[in-house]
Amino acid sequence: MKIADALRRLDAYPRTLEDFSVRTISGAAVTLVSSSIVLILIFLEFLAYITPHLTEELFVDTTRGHKLRINLDITMHNLACNYLSLDAMDSSGDQHLRVDHNVFKHRLDLQGNPLKKTEPIKEIVAVSPSNKNNSCGSCYGAEYNSTHCCNNCEAVLDAYRTKKWNVQLDKIEQCKDQYKRSDLDAFKEGCRIQGHLEVNRMAGSFHIAPGSSFSLRQFHIHDFQFADVKLSHTINHLSFGDKIEFAKTHPLDGLEVISEGEGDFEDFKEFQKAKSDPKSEMYNYYLKIVPTVYVKANNGAPTYTNQFSVTRYKKDLSNKERGMPGVFFSYELSPLMVKYEEKQRSFGHFATNCCSIIGGVFTVAGILAVFLNTSWEALQRKLEIGKLS
Repeated sequence: MKIADALRRLDAYPRTLEDFSVRTISGAAVTLVSSSIVLILIFLEFLAYITPHLTEELFVDTTRGHKLRINLDITMHNLACNYLSLDAMDSSGDQHLRVDHNVFKHRLDLQGNPLKKTEPIKEIVAVSPSNKNNSCGSCYGAEYNSTHCCNNCEAVLDAYRTKKWNVQLDKIEQCKDQYKRSDLDAFKEGCRIQGHLEVNRMAGSFHIAPGSSFSLRQFHIHDFQFADVKLSHTINHLSFGDKIEFAKTHPLDGLEVISEGEGDFEDFKEFQKAKSDPKSEMYNYYLKIVPTVYVKANNGAPTYTNQFSVTRYKKDLSNKERGMPGVFFSYELSPLMVKYEEKQRSFGHFATNCCSIIGGVFTVAGILAVFLNTSWEALQRKLEIGKLS
């Protein structure tokens, strides 16, 4: 019995006899309100418990062997696909002329609608001679030896570029069907360039510019005779890896750029006037790429992607400033990497928070109930003695 009496003295929650307890309406109201608050807070805590917690970490990028994937979807509103080329190069001098392995061009009208009965255009960097025809096509005097054959228009143009000769396309048999359009036709259609390309993981650039591109003595050249080029464009999508909704992996999506003073050529006189008064433009986008890795809470494979910030600059070439009309993207990579990792909260943390909610709410509710009861009793005493005025 002595042990039981000693244990009773340690009871921190002594019971009050029913005869000495008073139940009030205010106490019932406080109990209902506090119980509702406890249930709501526990439900919110449960939602937080089952939702992974996203952490952010910054460290030096030591990854190796990853290629840089460039996803692009750009619409050129008033320049035909046959007059556009996409080129990419990196700081090591590795040039990827007329990138075409995963890039397609879709012909559009001037309102941005796809042309009916047209298939996406996929350019070919190098076309091998057909096995079905063993005849050797003429290079029209530009061949470098007796066995050099030019079986397509591109081979003839490359041979003439090597010789630095001017070419008359209407006299080249291989080019009669491919290059039958005039410069005036270049502005009668639009073009949407979609796809992706993989380049070396280092600083570099890529651009969309009019004319066929080629390299000559370490110089990058575009063969395009028309000087007045208005490059209104819309960047539907541009990213360097997989898309993450909460990160800045695609800040340029939906950007629309309209050239000033652009218009359609209704007749040949306006066309000649535009040629005599060139007003080409050059758009530069300087991108700062931050490598990013995203690790999900379900122990899945990490997702490697890239975030980037952008600075835009427009250059007017009408004042004889140096430059080439086009849309240029120059990028460089940060030496730091951002890691986003989803972490699941522990059950102990959830239980601790629930106990804190229950104890805290009912403690505050008890204080509030005592305050209300004391105030009501004081008010009643004053009413009884008539001192309440």
